[in-house]
Amino acid sequence: MSRQNRRSEAENREESRIRVHREELVERIGRAMPQAGYMEPIEGVILRRYAPTAEPVYAISRPSLCVIAQGSKEIHLGEHRHRYDPFHYLLVTAELPVVGQVLDATEERPFLGLILTLDPALVSSVMVEAGYSVPESSADVKALDISPLGASLLDAVVRLVRLMDTPDDVPILAPLIKREIVYRLLQSAQSNRLRHIAVLSGSSHRIARALKRLHESFDQPLRIESLAEELGMSTSSFYHHFKAVTDMTPLQFQKQLQLQEARRLMLSEELDAATAGYRVGYNDPSHFNREYKRLFGRPPLRDVERLREVASESLP
Repeated sequence: MSRQNRRSEAENREESRIRVHREELVERIGRAMPQAGYMEPIEGVILRRYAPTAEPVYAISRPSLCVIAQGSKEIHLGEHRHRYDPFHYLLVTAELPVVGQVLDATEERPFLGLILTLDPALVSSVMVEAGYSVPESSADVKALDISPLGASLLDAVVRLVRLMDTPDDVPILAPLIKREIVYRLLQSAQSNRLRHIAVLSGSSHRIARALKRLHESFDQPLRIESLAEELGMSTSSFYHHFKAVTDMTPLQFQKQLQLQEARRLMLSEELDAATAGYRVGYNDPSHFNREYKRLFGRPPLRDVERLREVASESLP
């Protein structure tokens, strides 16, 4: 048999293996989640099911691996859009304000997906054991990207989901499979981005410190010059590196944090728009209303009413 024929046979086996794993992932997530929503059957493993009428979801991302079993999804970060599907996975390495939009979902074929949160301590541990070093310079490594989903990584994800059927095995086998998944990611094209998690978890990393500061004090006036000086960077250098990692300027980042928190306050604590805006740092209600509509597409009152209608419609 020629080398080309052997390569072709190997590729066919790989494609068949991937197809079987995808079908199993669809079956298992669909069976575990007969209704729209989300669940966490194993610590750090979140399953999601969305109907075709799903609204855009505004959220703060966490370091995580995101895999789609059925359907597709688009993630908006800053000015860029990242679309992925069952053939690709999404890797996120920092807490970022993002917008997710489910695509290609129908009643017969709803969106089914999985999120595995990535513990920086676990990533660092596997890096050490596997002999991977922390990148010397990672300030400009974007904190979110998409890559093809290969057979070995998909196989590990499916084995993790299978543990839902054998809960007694979870305490022993889930940590091992999670370590394997991290190892597979370290072997992938996103290795440098994954190692970025270990860097961002370190208190000495300057952009990580900036992200932490903005999350903790997003309701306070942002003084970029003072923050850059505190981090030991020039204003232009800080601005450049921050945008390289987050795809947003520091001010855009802060505004999204503020407006997402205001939306949460109106929904969960039933605050009026003026009070919610004031709580997150807006002293001018008109300014808050304009910024809110620009981000979410509707004025605060109409947006919250719509979200409540969607929530009530999705109840079984």
